[in-house]
Amino acid sequence: MKITALRKPTAATESTAGDSIRSTTAQDVARDPTPRDAQRRRKLLMAAGGAALVAMALVWLVRGWLASNHTVPLERLRIATVSRGHFVRDVAAQGTVIAAVSPTVFATAPGTIMYQVHAGDAVKRGAVLATLDSPALRNEYDRERATLAGVEAALAREQIEIRRQNLLNQQQADLADVQIRAAERELARAQAAWESRAIAERDLRKAQDDVSTARLNFDHAKATAGLERDSLQLDLRTRRLERDRQALVVANLARRVDELTVRSPVDGTVANLAQPERANVAENAPLVTVVDLGVFEIEFQVAETYATEIRPGMAAEIALDGRTYAGTVTSISPEVRQSQVTGRLKFAGEAPPALRQNQRASVRIVLDERDGVLAFDRGASLDELTRAVYVVRGDRAIRTPVQLGAASIAKIEVLSGLAEKDRVIVSDTGDFKGAPEITVVD
Repeated sequence: MKITALRKPTAATESTAGDSIRSTTAQDVARDPTPRDAQRRRKLLMAAGGAALVAMALVWLVRGWLASNHTVPLERLRIATVSRGHFVRDVAAQGTVIAAVSPTVFATAPGTIMYQVHAGDAVKRGAVLATLDSPALRNEYDRERATLAGVEAALAREQIEIRRQNLLNQQQADLADVQIRAAERELARAQAAWESRAIAERDLRKAQDDVSTARLNFDHAKATAGLERDSLQLDLRTRRLERDRQALVVANLARRVDELTVRSPVDGTVANLAQPERANVAENAPLVTVVDLGVFEIEFQVAETYATEIRPGMAAEIALDGRTYAGTVTSISPEVRQSQVTGRLKFAGEAPPALRQNQRASVRIVLDERDGVLAFDRGASLDELTRAVYVVRGDRAIRTPVQLGAASIAKIEVLSGLAEKDRVIVSDTGDFKGAPEITVVD
């Protein structure tokens, strides 16, 4: 086997090899690094600007979407303009026509009722409505009359006894006076006999003593007669007082017996019969009610918040059958029932004709009047407790905090938050759910 020795590469072969595999050294170019950083910053700024534009577009889209949830047609809204002028604060209420005079007659004693009229009958004052049969009352009346007759007889007997006793006392005084004169005559004879020495001195002194005794008896008889007279007058007065007391008892029973015939206290109409015919009723039981249809009032009810502001004498308006009449508040109840206070008012002038019991009426009571008040028309959902309203500005309605004051039937006062010529939505805004802004479209 022949072994060939490897030759060592020459310069020519190295040159040939270098030509076949080229280096990248010739392709590299040296550049300045500053322009490349500026270009990167421009790209970053462009990316940030694009992101901002996208975010703004998203915000605009979200805002438009939110606004689209509260887009309301203009014709569905009731809008009021804020203005300054005369403000009348009033309160409205519903009332009913009632008879101002409607007395009810009660039974004066237990008994059986028998009516002479029917419900709806027209009656005059003093007309008989019913009769009440009360044997117990009539029996008591007869007993008391007999007692009165006995007391009057005793009084008459006492008067006779007084006259008799006065005569007896006068007799005793007169006898004492006669004894004085007799004793004085005896003294005169004794004096004459003593002067002629026909009698002893002892007889003279006895005659003098007899005169003194007679005078003393006369004085006592007169004093006793006076005392007896005073005592008899006191007894007579006591008897008379007993007679007067019994007379009052009889008079009261006579009145009650007379009231067993039930009479109408006023001119009017029988409203109702409280008891069945021939029913046995107790004392003070209601029997019949008579309504005076000539005098009517309006009974109304208002919220208790207005009770302290309504006073008798306030002016009012009464709406009946499409017409308005002037009225005056006559009374306001101090009692609150179910957050309502009851009041009454009367017609200021002549009442309208053909009024009916329990007829419905509308009442308006004026509480306050002022000039130069900033206010707007009141909506159903607005009152003095409202804290924000929607103010229309262009095609937007912005929820605006406000402070409202007194409210009347038609208007509500503005204390702060609104200016003249502001347009306020006064219709129900409950569907807006407190959104800060809504869109109003034509």
